[in-house]
Amino acid sequence: MEIIIHFFIIMIVVTICAILKQPGAVCIVLGICIAGMFLTSIAFRYRREKQLAELTAYLTRLQDQLTLPDLTRCRSGQLGILESEIYKLVVLISEQWSAADYKKRQLADLLSDISHQIKTPLASITIMTDLLKNPELPEEKREEFTDKIDSQVSRITWLIRNLLTLSQLDADMLRLKKDDVSVRELLRRSCQPFEILAELKGVELRILAKEDMRMVCDEKWTEEAVSNIVKNCVEHTSSGGRVEITADQSNFSTNIRIRDNGEGIAREHLPHIFERFYKGGSRSEDSVGIGLAMSKQIIMKQNGTVSVKSEVGKGTEFHIKMYSEVVI
Repeated sequence: MEIIIHFFIIMIVVTICAILKQPGAVCIVLGICIAGMFLTSIAFRYRREKQLAELTAYLTRLQDQLTLPDLTRCRSGQLGILESEIYKLVVLISEQWSAADYKKRQLADLLSDISHQIKTPLASITIMTDLLKNPELPEEKREEFTDKIDSQVSRITWLIRNLLTLSQLDADMLRLKKDDVSVRELLRRSCQPFEILAELKGVELRILAKEDMRMVCDEKWTEEAVSNIVKNCVEHTSSGGRVEITADQSNFSTNIRIRDNGEGIAREHLPHIFERFYKGGSRSEDSVGIGLAMSKQIIMKQNGTVSVKSEVGKGTEFHIKMYSEVVI
């Protein structure tokens, strides 16, 4: 492009000199122009080679992941556009790599957790299986060990099922439905598995919700989420206590509150109780620490929220808010 411009300048100058009938001036001007073109061409080539060298060094730094481009220092023109596009590409690749690395670490942690949680019941099963091989083992002991093995197998099955559910929720692979359900009926079914436990412990289990109250949610999984919270409250309420589940609605949400007057949760443990495998405070040895984590995931996947407040010695209250516009 620069050569074409110089050519036109020379032609104009030569034409002007010819019109003025000064051939000597034509030769001088022509020589100056040719020299200027030569020097300009060298300078242009040097500048282009310098830019390409800088760009090459720039790409090398990016490849070695030493630095990211500084947009404030990008040039104008085609090289500036190229650097800007490289910047966008590098940022995109960096974000994708970070996401992939995070998922990889999550998978490693999950496998480690599964291994840790299954190791204890498997060791127990192995020991009792070896004892059952003894032909002189009394029949009552044989029945006892068989029941314990069955219990441990059920525990492993439950654990794997819940861990798979959590992994599906994390990967956004669990498709939740939009069912029009009775709130009272959903709460009743959520509490049903713990009615006997509550009766044996002397804990009053009470549901307060209007018969005509309805909401849109995945019936099965929302029941599972509420059930896990109710279970936690019943287990941590002493004889003579109560667990109360109430529901009300506004124009924006359905609010479910699960209260107990049990032992409560210490302040330092409150921020962590929805974390997976967290076993702080007064949780029993049999607790795995995934029930509340799964409840939170299920509720959040339906555009809901769950929060908790508690005071040691006075009890705990879980507040589930399911918004009217359910986004699944």
